[in-house]
Amino acid sequence: MPRQIPISFEFFPTKTEEGTQKLLHVHQRLATLNPAYFSVTYGAGGSTRERTLSIVDNIQQAAPIPVAPHLSCIGDNKSEIAELLHRYKNQGIKHLVALRGDLPSGQMGLGELPYARDLVEFVRQETGDHFHIEVAAYPEMHPQSYDFDSDVKNFIAKVNAGANSAITQFFFNADAYFYFVEKVRKAGVTIPIVPGIMPITNASNLIRFADGCGADIPRWIRKQLAAYGDDSASIKAFGEDVVAKLCETLLQGGAPSLHFYTMNQAEPTTRLCQLLDLA
Repeated sequence: MPRQIPISFEFFPTKTEEGTQKLLHVHQRLATLNPAYFSVTYGAGGSTRERTLSIVDNIQQAAPIPVAPHLSCIGDNKSEIAELLHRYKNQGIKHLVALRGDLPSGQMGLGELPYARDLVEFVRQETGDHFHIEVAAYPEMHPQSYDFDSDVKNFIAKVNAGANSAITQFFFNADAYFYFVEKVRKAGVTIPIVPGIMPITNASNLIRFADGCGADIPRWIRKQLAAYGDDSASIKAFGEDVVAKLCETLLQGGAPSLHFYTMNQAEPTTRLCQLLDLA
């Protein structure tokens, strides 16, 4: 019998109709794993707003599994965010991922809600307790944070503003997760902190993602990926082993669930769930 551990999956909006149809097929396959919810990302300054809305609508209609749209605030105004909140509320969505987000290139000013804690407060003011609100956590620090302690304070401020749970940036060092959780627990934070899991399928893409978001790839992983060169089968097998062992360590250490960054692919995440006996 599979282990009764909640899992969730993240998608990003596609750019073409063909991409949307492929994503709906991926959604159909991953829905068979019975996730707690699917999340859908939201581009810098709402740059993918319409595509996000379209994907949310499509996957909400495709299966009776909750959808958690991402909602970012930097560069947006309150009226636009309020419009989105009430649209989601009216269509029965009860789960949001509230993020500061990235300022679009060339845009000046942070907008009326410059930080994630401001967005969480605004969601609560507009909709009360209707939404379960997820926020981001950074076991290896947000790339723009001054130091670890200030990053922890920022996280606690989001929790105090009304967050229900948190999803971490992806990482490959379990100790960083455990240290972060211990630090915020000592500060009185009790909400679930869910590890974000990135499957390893392509070395160059992984390094690009990690460098862009400040996630650390341990030297031994980088060296082994480099040694495999273009041997995609070896990279895939190595990645499965590394990430499955990471997940096992996290679960044994008390992680409440796992959130998978699927990169809009079904096979890598499905395989990890099978290796972990979650499927």
